[in-house]
Amino acid sequence: MKYHQIDRNLFIKNRAKFTAQMKPKSVAIFNSNDIYPISADSTLPFAQHRDIFYLSGVDQEESILLLFPDAPYENQREMLFLKETSEHIAIWEGEKLTKDRAFEVSGIKTVHWLQDFEKVLFEMMTNCDTIYINTNEHYRATVETETREARFVKWWKDKYPAHAVAKSNPILQRIRSVKETEELDLIQTACNITEKGYRRLLSFVKPNVTEYEIEAEFIHEFIRNRSKGFAYTPIIASGNNANVLHYIENNQACKAGDLILLDVAAEYANYSSDMTRMIPVSGKFNERQKAVYNAVLHVKNEATKMLTPGTLWKQYQFEVGKIMTSELLGLGLIDKADVQNENPEWPAYKKYFMHGTSHHMGLDTHDYGILTEPMQANMVFTVEPGIYIPAEGFGIRLEDNVVVQETGEPFNLMRNIPIEADEIETIMNF
Repeated sequence: MKYHQIDRNLFIKNRAKFTAQMKPKSVAIFNSNDIYPISADSTLPFAQHRDIFYLSGVDQEESILLLFPDAPYENQREMLFLKETSEHIAIWEGEKLTKDRAFEVSGIKTVHWLQDFEKVLFEMMTNCDTIYINTNEHYRATVETETREARFVKWWKDKYPAHAVAKSNPILQRIRSVKETEELDLIQTACNITEKGYRRLLSFVKPNVTEYEIEAEFIHEFIRNRSKGFAYTPIIASGNNANVLHYIENNQACKAGDLILLDVAAEYANYSSDMTRMIPVSGKFNERQKAVYNAVLHVKNEATKMLTPGTLWKQYQFEVGKIMTSELLGLGLIDKADVQNENPEWPAYKKYFMHGTSHHMGLDTHDYGILTEPMQANMVFTVEPGIYIPAEGFGIRLEDNVVVQETGEPFNLMRNIPIEADEIETIMNF
């Protein structure tokens, strides 16, 4: 891996938080992701399942984590199962985790080779009543592929039908949403790498540069700073392309006088950052562009102040909507009649700002967290309002990543990434 090794104490703490919420005499099992085929002998790059990484730090395919806190013997309470490495594998695929190295990474002392999994599991099942299975229950999930985890669940239910079943996901949704200090440091590193890519862009962009050239500048800076690359598919949207919320073609030339929406960020050690910035192709905003820009910035700044412990996401979004309504009135995009006659299920402001303002962020860009439960300190959220005006040929979105604090305003992990319109113009014209 490109990233520096993470202190295994993080994963030890994470496992302790999970096992503390397990039922008596229960086992929890977590599988690595598959390596997905493309065609012939081609595959997609491996990306580890975030749950097994969160609990073990193991960033390798064909790995299994088994947790059994009530096991009769101490060496059975945490176990890793890894693909057995060999000199042949080392030559053809590169070094894999040895048992000693797996302990260094995870803090788990009992490490078996994968071929022993079924035999060891049988012994564990004779001593437990319940098994925790790890299904994907994220509110944005739309999974059509049968994952390694899903195949395991089918096999296990057939093999051990008399055991009770419990779900890992509700526990993980809660404990993963509140970050440890080490996790905040890793997300900060991802944000710092994103900043380097963005600053590189400010001196690179000029009329007729292409969106894909901008994308290339970002990936160059990310990888040279130990990132695997983009935390999500980058959006480099010039002109009217910015009004397509998930525009990813990135194949157009950037025209003089237009704005470019940059929704692009780096990952680091599997942790995400999530940035959106706007820059003027010619190095200067016109009067209308700047007015809309400053309106979005004002909404972002006011929304950020609301991210405090106890806040509920639905009420937060409602309050942000009121601020956005005021800004849209000031810009002449809606009038008082629009507001008076609005549908409460789709307020007038939604014509120009149709998406949510914030989501949890961490190991996943849209990270674990239950939106119907109050916000807590050390949760990380994006703040990303936007105003989209197809009739005027541009849209504006601004986004930072912030950490909820025990008291006061959130801490902005992107505080050093230029966002004021005047500062952007100054840097671009230096």
